Amino acid sequence: MSKISKFFKGGSAASKGRGGPSPQEALARLRETEEMLSKKQEYLETRIERELAVARQHGTKNKRAALQALKRKKRYEKQLNQIDGTLSTIEFQREALENSHTNTEVLKNMGYAAQAMKKVHENMDLNKIDDLMQDITEQQDVAQEISDAISSRATFGDEFDEDELMAELEELEQEELNKGMRDVRLPSVPSTSLPSRPGQNSHISCELHSCFTCVQLATQKRAEDEDEMKKLAAWAS
Repeated sequence: MSKISKFFKGGSAASKGRGGPSPQEALARLRETEEMLSKKQEYLETRIERELAVARQHGTKNKRAALQALKRKKRYEKQLNQIDGTLSTIEFQREALENSHTNTEVLKNMGYAAQAMKKVHENMDLNKIDDLMQDITEQQDVAQEISDAISSRATFGDEFDEDELMAELEELEQEELNKGMRDVRLPSVPSTSLPSRPGQNSHISCELHSCFTCVQLATQKRAEDEDEMKKLAAWAS
């Protein structure tokens, strides 16, 4: 048993055995004593001022009366100092008693709260609590799965393979490209011959004529092919 519990238990038993006052009664008595001493202070301060006035009044005219007044003033001042010390002691005792009473009430209320918690926990089974928390966790997981399923994007009609679709699209584009190439018309070969240079024989002129013609045809065909490819690219895009 701690010293605090022994103190409160022993103090309570002693109070009951002696019939001692309660903390409230003791605090009331201390406040009454403080009030009485405060009034005594006011009385002594008044008497001190009066004796000073008497001493001033007699002065050197009646030294004996003036000295008697000063002696009484000194006694009153001594009593006043004693009362100041007594008030300080009573104030300290009153504060200590108030704190003790407050601590007692706090401990009592904490004991009530502990008993209430114990009574509440008597009807609780830790195993049942664990099972309940596990059920709550499982239901939260189910709710999350349902929420994810509802919020996910619908995939109706997406069961086809995207790679196969892309391959089919490339085949269609290639067919269109081949079709466009078949429809391209090549230009006809010009019937006129190129003029021959002076001093060259007919054989060299024929070869030059054929060579320039081939170059011209190849250049023209390349330009037309490029135009057709641009058109096909524009159509495909």
